[in-house]
Amino acid sequence: MAHARACDVDGRTHSVHIVDTRATVPGAQAIARAASLLRLVTASGADGVTTSDLARGADLTRPTAHRLLTALRREGLVDQEEHTGRWMPGPELFLMGSVAAARYDITEIARDIVRSLAVRTEESAFLSVRRGDETVCLVNEEGSFPIRSFVLREGVRFPLGVASAGLAILAFQQPHDVDAYFERHPELPERWGAAHGEQRLRRRLAETKERGYSINPGLIVAGSYGIGAAVFTREGHPQWALSLNGVEFRFTPERMPELGRTLLAHAHQLTSRIASARR
Repeated sequence: MAHARACDVDGRTHSVHIVDTRATVPGAQAIARAASLLRLVTASGADGVTTSDLARGADLTRPTAHRLLTALRREGLVDQEEHTGRWMPGPELFLMGSVAAARYDITEIARDIVRSLAVRTEESAFLSVRRGDETVCLVNEEGSFPIRSFVLREGVRFPLGVASAGLAILAFQQPHDVDAYFERHPELPERWGAAHGEQRLRRRLAETKERGYSINPGLIVAGSYGIGAAVFTREGHPQWALSLNGVEFRFTPERMPELGRTLLAHAHQLTSRIASARR
């Protein structure tokens, strides 16, 4: 599991030191474990998820996972279905999310742009947001082409640099932030395949930055292609991404430049809209 870290800036030398917050903040490890369980519960959707699956996904023992889930249930952050014992998001998450949405949710101003992207390309279009070292899919619009890839859907998370959205976002981070990301996640090639080793992934990041958009040539699921373009905050930080996903024969070298131009135009439109909406 990735360690939570923070930056300690030395004003005299202008250097940045990485500090392991678990060693300096009491209870940080328990909070990190609880947050991991909450993410897994919310990602499970309406069907919920078992204690065993949550323990495995969070790299915890089953008794530890159950103890944390019980505490979260007392606070209303998760709920447990009486007959199946499966865990689901609790009512407090809805209330918290409603308040946070006013600041962080751009789905309403982005939805018509995502829809336009799907209509123009006939491919499935997505809006994803960066959450820590992951991206989370917020909006999905199906394209009209009848053969589709189902790698991505609303609520699905991927590490930065894995799916096309996260690759586009990571490519436009500051170099020291990219270095820190690789330090935190040496497990990427083991979990996602050799193509996600640092050297090969850095090469794709450089290509993404030069091209303007990322390409994922079936690296998650064979035959499922994706391209992504970063969407920026008013301050110029890559916080979201638009992406297209479909089957390999629809993403030919001849068609890719057209898809890329269309994707970048929509990403620029959304970036401009975000800047205007948050003045």
